[in-house]
Amino acid sequence: MKTIPLAAGFVCLASMAMAETPVLDVYTYDSFASEWGPGPAIEKGFETTCACDLRFVTAGDGAALLARVQLEGPASAADVVVGIDTNLTAQAAATGLFAPHGQPAVTGLPTPYEDANFLPFDWGWFAFVHNKTLANPPKSFEELAASDLKIVIQDPRSSTPGLGLVMWVKSAYGDRAAEIWTGLKDNIVTVTPGWSEAYGMFLEGEADLVLSYTTSPAYHLIAESDDGKAAAAFGEGHYLQIEVAAKLAASDQPALADAFLAYLVSEEAQGVIPTTNWMYPANPLAAGLPKGFETLIQPGTSLLLPQDEAGAMREAAVAEWQAALAQ
Repeated sequence: MKTIPLAAGFVCLASMAMAETPVLDVYTYDSFASEWGPGPAIEKGFETTCACDLRFVTAGDGAALLARVQLEGPASAADVVVGIDTNLTAQAAATGLFAPHGQPAVTGLPTPYEDANFLPFDWGWFAFVHNKTLANPPKSFEELAASDLKIVIQDPRSSTPGLGLVMWVKSAYGDRAAEIWTGLKDNIVTVTPGWSEAYGMFLEGEADLVLSYTTSPAYHLIAESDDGKAAAAFGEGHYLQIEVAAKLAASDQPALADAFLAYLVSEEAQGVIPTTNWMYPANPLAAGLPKGFETLIQPGTSLLLPQDEAGAMREAAVAEWQAALAQ
């Protein structure tokens, strides 16, 4: 009878133990999984219920996230994707890579949204954030374009906020969108790949305003005790972002993926969202929103293109943006 050396035996036992712990791979965007984002708390909370290893894999911003999953196809290691939005769900659905989530509809969105494959977990309004010391913040895109103010925005080809901005202008101005972009060209300092780079530039004083969310000032108020930031209220309304999560059809952990999606919209996980992802939760919180959220602007008009319409016009709207800025 052959014997296994002691050291090798320990390695073997350790490998068996690891093999017995299922791993759930969740693809998400960088800030979600960062130490200050919701990822760590959600990972800790879910792992106490699942006897599993939840592993976040980051892939830049939301649009880059979908691009990665598309590139990998059915061979993707992902079990769940967290962080694409309704401007991308038509494109995501067309891949055939996603499976029904089986969860009840969420009840905290400002506008009805329900999809068999894509489960909302948070939402917010896009806005331009500025320091309160800014004199006469713009009240519309037209006022912004007519000003000398400098802005930083994100690339719609890699960033969901960047794509949201393109859809915001398109939904507010329709056939005049190209005209608005031509007017904004001189205001744009730079276009960054993702939100983090743009917001960092704003904080370093390289722009007067940055494309972000109406909720961004809450971060500075709650986390930094700084009430010096505000979101400019635009009269034409503000475009909604609804972020969703979805299960991969080829997941080798479908039951765990279902359990994770259920946890993501639970009271425990939703309670983490406002002060880590700095967005509104998709389901109402029993205790209400954290103190400080009551200070945020509440847009009078919410703009949101239906996902099929957004999917159909996305490429043309981005091309229109590119053409205007290239002039």
